[in-house]
Amino acid sequence: MAKKKFYVIWKGHKEGVFTSWNVCKKLIKDFKGAQYKSFGSKEAAEIAFKGKYLDYVGKDTKKVQLPPEELKKYGKPILESLSVDAACSGNPGKMEYRGVDTQTKKQFFIQGPFEQGTNNIGEFLALVHGLGYLKQKKSSLPIYSDSKIAMSWVKKGQCRTNLQITATNKPLFDFVKRAENWLKENTYNTKILKWETKAWGEIPADFGRK
Repeated sequence: MAKKKFYVIWKGHKEGVFTSWNVCKKLIKDFKGAQYKSFGSKEAAEIAFKGKYLDYVGKDTKKVQLPPEELKKYGKPILESLSVDAACSGNPGKMEYRGVDTQTKKQFFIQGPFEQGTNNIGEFLALVHGLGYLKQKKSSLPIYSDSKIAMSWVKKGQCRTNLQITATNKPLFDFVKRAENWLKENTYNTKILKWETKAWGEIPADFGRK
C-alpha cells in the first residue's frame, strides 16, 4: 500500500494542506507561478505551510538531514535554471536522459531509452543537449547537473567511458559522437553548476526510480 502524502499549496487557486493529489492538481492547474510540494506527514506539511515555499523547493524532505548551519553553506539553488539528469536500468542497461525547468519541473527535452548505456554517458549527453538547447533558445540560464564525472567530460570535450561499442549500443555511441562534435564546433557562456543533492535533495530532473 502506498504511503499517504500531504500536499501543501502556498500559491494556487486555493492555499492550504490537502490530502489528495487530484485535488491539488485542480487547485494549481493554469495558476501561473503555483507553489506546491508533497510531504510524508500531516505535521510536516502543516509546519511547511506556515513557512515559505523557497525554504522547501528543490529539497527532498525525507533525505535532507544536514544540520541547519551546514545547509547555510550551500545556500539555495538558482530556480531560474535548467536541470538535467539520466536514469539507467542496469550497468550497462536501458538509459534515458532529460532536461527540466528547475522550479516547475516542466520537461523541455527527453531522449531514450537507449540500449546498453550507462548513467555517466546519459549525464554527459544530458548536459551537452542542455547546452545546445539553451544556445538555440538564446537563453542565459545556467544548467544544474549532479554528476561531477559528466561535468568533467564536458569540460574536456570528450565522453571518456570505458564501455565498448557493440551492434546493440551503436545508436547510443552515434549520439555520443554528435555530442562531442557539438562541443568541438560550438562555444557557449552557459554556467554549468553542481546540484548539491545532500543539501537540496534529488535534482528536479531525477526520474524518481531510486
